[in-house]
Amino acid sequence: MRATDDALAVTWVSIAIHNATGKRTYYNSFVTDLEVNAGNVAELAACGRARWKIENETFNVLKTNGYNLEHNFGHGKETLASVLVVLNLLAFGFHTAAMLGVRAWRQAVVARGATYRFFEHLRTITAYVVFQDWDHLLQSIAAAAIRPP
Repeated sequence: MRATDDALAVTWVSIAIHNATGKRTYYNSFVTDLEVNAGNVAELAACGRARWKIENETFNVLKTNGYNLEHNFGHGKETLASVLVVLNLLAFGFHTAAMLGVRAWRQAVVARGATYRFFEHLRTITAYVVFQDWDHLLQSIAAAAIRPP
């Protein structure tokens, strides 16, 4: 990818998907340092597409589900932006683990709909009510019936 003696030898692979009418519905290209040949090119292209999909969906979650990762974290000197991104990623990891392992957390998130709504309820309710423990807080969010006046 660069014209130096110590450059890594790579292969460029592109993939295009067309629908029944011949219209291109997907296009992407990938670079790999793996050997590409007729026997593995389809699998490598599928792996590249899967990796892109995972990365794209993860960043969409971090941008739209209450983590606000698209916000400009460049307000500071030296490493503030990096620290804020790391804190966001740690929160995302914690919330993912809680979703997988804590039934009360999962019920509360599902009860509120979108994840960002769960965070809004969590932030609001803890400003006004002191709970005896974490489970009581999550059960209260899950059981709260929001009715218009």
